[in-house]
Amino acid sequence: MEDYVSGWNFSLANYDAVWGFLVQLGLLLMFLMLGNILRRVVPLFRKCLIPSALLGGALLLIVNVIGKHAFDFTLVDNRLMQVITYHCLAIGFAAMTLKTEKSTHRTNKAQVMEFGALQGGSYMLQAFVGLGITLLMFWLTKNGEKIVSYICGLILPLAYGQGPGNALSWDINFTNTPAAMFAGNGSFGLSLASIGFVVASVFGVLYINIHKKRGTLHVRKGSAVGEDGSQNDDAAHEIPDNESVDKFTLQVGFVAIAYALSFGFMALLGVISDFTNSIAWGFNFLWASLAAMLIKAVVKRLRKHDIMHRGYINNYQMDRISGFSFDLMIVAGVAAIEINDIKNYIWPIVILSLVGTVVTYVYIRLVAKECFKGFEHEFFLMSFGTMTGTASNGMILMKEIDPGLKTPTSSLYILSNFPAMVMIAPLLFLLGFAGQSPKNAIIACVTFFVLWSVYTLYLFRRRIFKKRYQHAPVETWTEES
Repeated sequence: MEDYVSGWNFSLANYDAVWGFLVQLGLLLMFLMLGNILRRVVPLFRKCLIPSALLGGALLLIVNVIGKHAFDFTLVDNRLMQVITYHCLAIGFAAMTLKTEKSTHRTNKAQVMEFGALQGGSYMLQAFVGLGITLLMFWLTKNGEKIVSYICGLILPLAYGQGPGNALSWDINFTNTPAAMFAGNGSFGLSLASIGFVVASVFGVLYINIHKKRGTLHVRKGSAVGEDGSQNDDAAHEIPDNESVDKFTLQVGFVAIAYALSFGFMALLGVISDFTNSIAWGFNFLWASLAAMLIKAVVKRLRKHDIMHRGYINNYQMDRISGFSFDLMIVAGVAAIEINDIKNYIWPIVILSLVGTVVTYVYIRLVAKECFKGFEHEFFLMSFGTMTGTASNGMILMKEIDPGLKTPTSSLYILSNFPAMVMIAPLLFLLGFAGQSPKNAIIACVTFFVLWSVYTLYLFRRRIFKKRYQHAPVETWTEES
């Protein structure tokens, strides 16, 4: 029998096979901690609510660039960083979806749908504006030496709305599609997503300070509860910490099962047809979320019929898994940026970032004033942070003025996830189609505009159809309600 062990050992001779992944993971965690130290030491970063993960990723990127150009030494494995970014997005979404969240406020169905429509409308706005910009730049430069890819603007809603993971995934997808005439190699999407984090933090803090000075915004008293997991209604029925299997291990197991199911589904889509294959692998986060929903439904049914007697899913620990995944995703995503890959895309990145920020700010601000009276500032900060960074950015900004979660903003966000997913679905399924030709991109751009118009019409229906709604009470939230 052949001896497979004798062929290799654990020394540096087998660095890539034995040590490569752990060294890169160690770098991510070390620079994440350095980023946190930098955030604590430099008051400006702390006041601007810049995420520690973003600072850590930027530090690692700078160190890697210096190492390459000054010492001809590559510290970061870009391909591995991209893989980590890709998987961490789906793992974080699976953990978030597995949580058995319950609304802590009395909410009305209209506002749940409006929150979903706002997210759908924001995505469609970013999509048709971003795609429109790069289509125009493509036609203006197509006879020159450097042609701007017509499709790269479509990465804007993915980078701003969903973060580095999906921006990276579709950047790579478009790079591998010859008809897209794009060579971002992942760095274009990661750069836009990194800018999105800065936009969410800096603009969010500016918004808070400006409205505080105007006297139009007041910080609500109170502190958040349940952050240690002690407020879980099922706590008495959960498995104890001293079981033969650690409670955290079980949480990781649930997430792993969700991701395994999503991988099986993606593999199935991959062999059905070229079209299903094109939409399979870029949406790993979506399939992971759907698999997590299925697991949660099965667990709920087993609990209902007393087949499962204990609560195996712990919200607090699922929060920790998703938080760790997203932190790792941000550090790896920023560190994976290759400067040489974005040299030819500086102007598209600058223009998309500026225009994307302005239109997102204006749109969400108008919707907040129209539909969420009584907590429009909390709603704006949550939505703007989410639609330029991640849900974590939105929650951090919102907690700056509502630390006790007195308003129903967080509850509305939880309940609106499903309608938002349905309204965003057309964007996700048109990505591959749009990258096949400029003509397809124009069709997709028009479709996004029409969908944005429909969602916006719904959000401003009371103002538009005044006669129909003139006798209907406009629901305004107050602390007493």
